Amino acid sequence: MIKHKIQILNNISSVGLAHLPESGYELTNDEAKPDAILLRSQKLHDMDIPDSLLAVGRAGAGVNNIPVDKMTDNGVVVFNAPGANANAVKELVIAGMLIGCRNLVPACKFVDGLEGDDAQIQKQVEAGKNNYSGFELPGRTLGVVGLGAIGVRIANAARALGMHVIGFDPRILVEHAWALSSDVRPVDTIDELLAQSDFITFHVPLIDSTRDLINTQSLKKVKDNAVILNFARNGIVNDEAACAALDSGQLYAYVCDFPSNLLRAHPRVVTFPHLGASTKEAEENCAVMVAEQVREYLEHGNIQNSVNLPNIKLARAGETRLAILNRNVPDMIGRVSHILGEVGANIHHMVNDSRGGIAYTLIDVDCSVCDLAVDKIATIDGVLKIRVL
Repeated sequence: MIKHKIQILNNISSVGLAHLPESGYELTNDEAKPDAILLRSQKLHDMDIPDSLLAVGRAGAGVNNIPVDKMTDNGVVVFNAPGANANAVKELVIAGMLIGCRNLVPACKFVDGLEGDDAQIQKQVEAGKNNYSGFELPGRTLGVVGLGAIGVRIANAARALGMHVIGFDPRILVEHAWALSSDVRPVDTIDELLAQSDFITFHVPLIDSTRDLINTQSLKKVKDNAVILNFARNGIVNDEAACAALDSGQLYAYVCDFPSNLLRAHPRVVTFPHLGASTKEAEENCAVMVAEQVREYLEHGNIQNSVNLPNIKLARAGETRLAILNRNVPDMIGRVSHILGEVGANIHHMVNDSRGGIAYTLIDVDCSVCDLAVDKIATIDGVLKIRVL
């Protein structure tokens, strides 16, 4: 049996790697001719993509470190693990709200600076504690920008804490809408959310439309004394604009996961060292999800949670399966079917779908398919990759 070669970059949880059994997979750091790559934060933008590469699996949600368009052009499927770290991020956002509204970090720093015997310290505590009084969460309004797997969990948790919750996501998926508490009120524009929220949390990818989403102009629309939280991606909040709003007294606090010299020096900012998914459970969940997705694709051609191809699943039937990745152009299925008909291969069943300019087809036929037919399909203009499974 030919083993699939999986190149492992970064530290992928052994719990996830156990889903790639030794009987069918070779796990290695070797760069030579991998069938798939599993990674976390390693940057691949300068990588020469080998012809052997079929899939890249990111054990996490964001794929900024992967040249997705370049991978697509080379017929490589890119997987991620959306929602696998959702609980970890949810807990950190809830903690961030409490830290922000109760002034917990400044209060801890105050205690760290106390001097004297216990009686003197107690006297200083009583004299200074009023400087760190805050406010409670119940009755306050949380605005959630992005109602994916993470945003929905945060919205529901905030409702359970007695908060009002409003959400903005014009592209919410049906599966996430089903999971969202009926008490969460949708708004039509982000400006409406900014104007009504005491806390604002972001759970969107960093793309052109979300870069500097919070800036000098948008901050003018934010409710006074709001707390901004960013545990999504560095760059969604303009740090300079946020610090200026803190200095003017408009914002109450800024809590984020992306430290810089500017932020760590500001007394009203609390920043963490990118802890969003840094739990044992999240790392294991991400690794398991992406390993299973890559295995399913390599062995059966099925696709789940790809960022560049449509989700497709087809139960195996027939003797041979063809997996074809191609440009989304007219008559592709007709040309493939004609070639199969020429060699007497009867299509048992098939499924086809597209995503943007890329299409993907799984075809099960009732016989083996000769190399000549496979080669002819591979040479059709627009075909990027064909596999016989």
